[in-house]
Amino acid sequence: MILSQSAIYALKAVMHLAEAGPGVLQRVDDIAAELDVPRNYLSKILAGLARAGVLHSTRGPGGGFTLALDPAALPLAEVIRPFDDVAGDSSCLLGREHCSDGAPCAAHARWQAVSASVKDYLLETTIQDMTSSGAGLLDGPARHTP
Repeated sequence: MILSQSAIYALKAVMHLAEAGPGVLQRVDDIAAELDVPRNYLSKILAGLARAGVLHSTRGPGGGFTLALDPAALPLAEVIRPFDDVAGDSSCLLGREHCSDGAPCAAHARWQAVSASVKDYLLETTIQDMTSSGAGLLDGPARHTP
């Protein structure tokens, strides 16, 4: 599974909103400038996230977007879901229409394990894990020690 550009921008925007703090409205223009993302493209992504219940949107001069969910309870998969199928069967790495255990492609066995690991990561890692209040983008999910 490789993420689409829309899913990547969605993750970046949601992480940015999480960093801003709960209830802080952010305008599309400001988010786009901060993330260096095309404004019109980001606007459609944010609207999709609002329809999916990940974000709240407020119209008007004082409006903008904020997270609808607690970043600690928001898995990456939920942010990506409106743009990419993260919970479905993994597609064939080589693009074959029919690839299965019974009729595998050359990459099937190894790709199946990698794809499952990525899916688990997206389902288990939260937005908070990815922000400065969590482990950080490069560190992966937070590891809690007793």
